[in-house]
Amino acid sequence: MKTREISRSEWPEFFDSFNRQHEGWLVTLEVLGSQIGAQLEGRELAFEGIVAEWDEKKGDAIAIMIGAEPDDHITHSISRPIKVSLEQTDEGADVALAIESADGVMALIRFRSAVLPEMVDGLAASGR
Repeated sequence: MKTREISRSEWPEFFDSFNRQHEGWLVTLEVLGSQIGAQLEGRELAFEGIVAEWDEKKGDAIAIMIGAEPDDHITHSISRPIKVSLEQTDEGADVALAIESADGVMALIRFRSAVLPEMVDGLAASGR
């Protein structure tokens, strides 16, 4: 396993590419922090996307959206994000994406299966 930190200047392009590659994949979203412990936000829900929001007045944020159906849709926002890192297998398949905030809270998106996107291209979207 290897972990790669994504530089802040790359976030918009990285999230756009990540969204296209993983839309519809099953993920589990956890939120971890010293004040809140480990909180499960959603388990094995369809990945819908990640959006970086830049706002000088309100502060920067990253929104994670999972769950394709209205009754299981979750949007989780990370205020003041400072670090984004991607864990991959040695073959380059994505395992998990971590987003850390300035206050020490981390959102962790774990994929149900670590598979190279080209191995499932088109399957996730057709399975809806």
